[in-house]
Amino acid sequence: MRILAAMSGGVDSAVAAARAVEAGHDVVGVHLALSRAGGTLRTGSRGCCTIEDAMDARRAADRLGIPFYVWDFSERFRDDVIDDFVAEYRAGRTPNPCMRCNEKIKFAALLERALELGFDAVCTGHYATLVSGPDGLELHRASDAAKDQSYVLGVLTAEQLAHTYFPLGATPSKAVVRAEAEERGLSVAQKPDSHDICFIPDGDTRGWLADKVGATSGDVVDRSGAVVGRHEGAHAFTVGQRRGLSLGVPAPDGKPRFVLEVRPVSNTVVVGPKEALATAEIAGERHSWAGRPQPEGEFTCDVQIRAHAEPVPARATLEAGVITVVPETPFDGVAPGQTAVLYDGTRVIGQFTIDRTASAVPVGA
Repeated sequence: MRILAAMSGGVDSAVAAARAVEAGHDVVGVHLALSRAGGTLRTGSRGCCTIEDAMDARRAADRLGIPFYVWDFSERFRDDVIDDFVAEYRAGRTPNPCMRCNEKIKFAALLERALELGFDAVCTGHYATLVSGPDGLELHRASDAAKDQSYVLGVLTAEQLAHTYFPLGATPSKAVVRAEAEERGLSVAQKPDSHDICFIPDGDTRGWLADKVGATSGDVVDRSGAVVGRHEGAHAFTVGQRRGLSLGVPAPDGKPRFVLEVRPVSNTVVVGPKEALATAEIAGERHSWAGRPQPEGEFTCDVQIRAHAEPVPARATLEAGVITVVPETPFDGVAPGQTAVLYDGTRVIGQFTIDRTASAVPVGA
């Protein structure tokens, strides 16, 4: 096949490209420039898609003997990922920018351009597995559960899966990938994995959001509506947060309180006991199905609500365009804006953005 290898500058994408070459494919490497801040440099393991990363990707491509290009996707990234991130926080939701980047950039904008240029597939260093099934390609978990990235790939459609190549899916561990990179003479063999949000490399999400959204003080209330404190910007709070609440009124039982809800219209933060974080139901309208027909009515599945959360057995219902999920045991601390990915065993069924949650603990209980 003609393969376009997305090379981030990390060890995973470099080894994935190397395996594509070794498999006999016609491979071209590409690095996505997602920021127009020319002075942006990587700080240890923080951030990605920096000048340093582009140079590392070029060196890896040179070592593999494949053509290499840098494509400017910064405007699309700003519109579809950064602006969406800000808008979601303004609306009191907790978005997943990596999910949005996969959906809008790596497997939409990049794949669209690749197909226009005559490539058959896009290759990435994600840890996930593609399996041929009766309905076409199926997306499954990777062999290494600790590195499995099927959750952040849950937004892929059947058409996108048909033009995707994941060479690392069956790799037993990250250590194997690093050892292979050393053997191949790739300079990124021991490069730290990136973490945090790539466009906030210093890790100060609260400060970054304050600059973009603006900080307006408001009330912190308990579940009954009684004011128990003040905040300096609702955007700085996420569901499940315990620290930094600065409450002036202690809880009647003396126990710590947690953020249960953020209400952007009234600029209010709702706090309560840890037990109230238990979520008995989630629902949403924005859904997609990863290579299988859209289900109708009620069905059973496992549901994962964070990239590294344990999947929970659940009953799901799709009616009038709204998917509702009731877990066998309550989820812990779910926020609107998060993504719920549905599984059938190791196979990804689909995903949806959570719009509504219901606590397992009634007010006053």
